[in-house]
Amino acid sequence: MPIETLLSPDNPVFHTYVVIASIMVLKLMLQPWMTVYRMMKVHAGFRSPEDARKTPLNPEPVPGQTDANEYVERSRRINLNDLESIPGFLVAGFLFVLADPPLLLAQILMWTYLAARAFHFLAYATAQIHDIRATLWTFSSLAVVVMAGYTLVKVF
Repeated sequence: MPIETLLSPDNPVFHTYVVIASIMVLKLMLQPWMTVYRMMKVHAGFRSPEDARKTPLNPEPVPGQTDANEYVERSRRINLNDLESIPGFLVAGFLFVLADPPLLLAQILMWTYLAARAFHFLAYATAQIHDIRATLWTFSSLAVVVMAGYTLVKVF
């Protein structure tokens, strides 16, 4: 299939990828805002020494403002986990589209990735045990591995 057809909004595999990739990019870009909200809410968890200076956004600095704060750090860890996972999906998913997979396979893998990442976020945000988070991460990781593997097999 010509690349123009593969990367057309009329291609349901590409359409699925665009929807899920856009949601994941929004997740990746909005998570730091959750961290900022948490920092401002508790006036803690700031990272750098200069962040404890008096400024218009920090009019009343308090001692310990740059100390680690679990409420803030949890959001940072969620963001770091996204940074480890989402870029791989974006690349593997795009290459997968170019490999022209069957629609059902693409939808199963991409929606599985999205659902697993959404549940992983909820599990992390609500401090669920590692076993639950790891299981959800595994589903999202396997979806990306299958996409990349399919693409490799298809090009050889």
